[in-house]
Amino acid sequence: MQSNNGENSSSNYFVSIGIIGLLFFIFGFVTWLNGSLIPFLKIACGLNRAEAFLVSLAFYISYTVMALPMAAVLVRTGYKKGMVLGLLGMAVGSLIFIPAAHTRIYAIFLLGLFIMGAGLTILQDASNPYVVVIGPRKSAAVRIGFMGVANKAAGIFSPLVFTALMLGGISEYSSAKLKLLTPAAKAAALNSLANRLVVPYLVMAGVLVLLAVMIRFSPLPEISEEQEQGESGSSSEASEGKTSIFQFPQLILGAIALFFYVGVEVMGGDTIGLYGRSLGISFFGKLTSYTMAFMVIGYIVGIIIIPRFIKQETALVSTALLGFVFSVLIMTTSPVNTWISHVLIGWTGASPVPDSVLFVALLGFANAMCWPIIWPLALEGLGKFTKIGSAILIMAIAGGATIPPLWGLLSDSYSPQLSYWILLPCYAIIFLYAWKGHKIRSWSSGTKFVAAK
Repeated sequence: MQSNNGENSSSNYFVSIGIIGLLFFIFGFVTWLNGSLIPFLKIACGLNRAEAFLVSLAFYISYTVMALPMAAVLVRTGYKKGMVLGLLGMAVGSLIFIPAAHTRIYAIFLLGLFIMGAGLTILQDASNPYVVVIGPRKSAAVRIGFMGVANKAAGIFSPLVFTALMLGGISEYSSAKLKLLTPAAKAAALNSLANRLVVPYLVMAGVLVLLAVMIRFSPLPEISEEQEQGESGSSSEASEGKTSIFQFPQLILGAIALFFYVGVEVMGGDTIGLYGRSLGISFFGKLTSYTMAFMVIGYIVGIIIIPRFIKQETALVSTALLGFVFSVLIMTTSPVNTWISHVLIGWTGASPVPDSVLFVALLGFANAMCWPIIWPLALEGLGKFTKIGSAILIMAIAGGATIPPLWGLLSDSYSPQLSYWILLPCYAIIFLYAWKGHKIRSWSSGTKFVAAK
């Protein structure tokens, strides 16, 4: 961003950060509604766990399907207009929930989620690289960390709003009570439950349209090609002579790591409600807020210590190891006892949860800094390939469409608690990228690493 003086430049910088922070809040609000929406639609549409997790599949697979087309749109429109289009697309997806709720047809809900995900795709395509290149690369993880605080703060807020608006009297819709009703009475009860979605999603559509208008007339500047390539031109030199995005191992391996990271992040936020409900927790709709609260704490810790005390790469190694440990504890701690919960969160006034559920929530702390760290590591040195590289990383969000539904399938036929074993190989892959993968700069030898910073 160029300006006539340093004061204006600083002012533009903070205005831009504020606007992008607002967008990240919107990402979080819409995305983490899914954690409460999954058990809600399981009841309203009469689904098993595997079918309920088609919510995650429909929402996150749109990132893979739409990432490259939306990147092409972004090249033509620029970042700012792309953000406006993304918000309008999300508004259309929200409006589709109205006929879905009236008909209680699950496929229409999934269509609305897919379109909302498509709108989020162009927003992610635009905002994530924007945050990386808008300031010094070495502090990119910190800036994305601030965005993560906004995102996950919304993730705390949205399940609480959903629970307050949608889940009042939800015990009346238990499987046992629904079985006592005649088919006509059961259908009427479930129709009434589904129709609770109409007004909130109509309001959401209106807010998204209003935000689109605000962004359109905001002072948010465009990012120049020089800024995309890096302040010193080193990124441009690193991409000199490259003809394909696939010539950047740090990007491709980063996308693989990001795929598995998004899978475990969504596992922490979207499975905790169904897992809690399977254990008889009455406030299951609020459990995603527990995960998001721990993620916010993780972001704050990351912002404080990176890069002041530890490097980005070291922090990523630590988060992968911590996630591995928490995954083991989910499978081995009690699904009944709550003493660990009393010790860790009892002083906050939050309702205690079984130990194994608490460790699902603690995945949020372990996962917090993975996204902010993987992005700048994967985009380093891409230069003119930054936009397409960002689209490749956005496609990796499909991990959220793949791994949680796999947990749903396993938990239907096996044990919900023990099915969390699928987290272990995911964290192992993230660890490998943090340890070696991000340094690789050549496929030919497999041993050409970038110099340690």
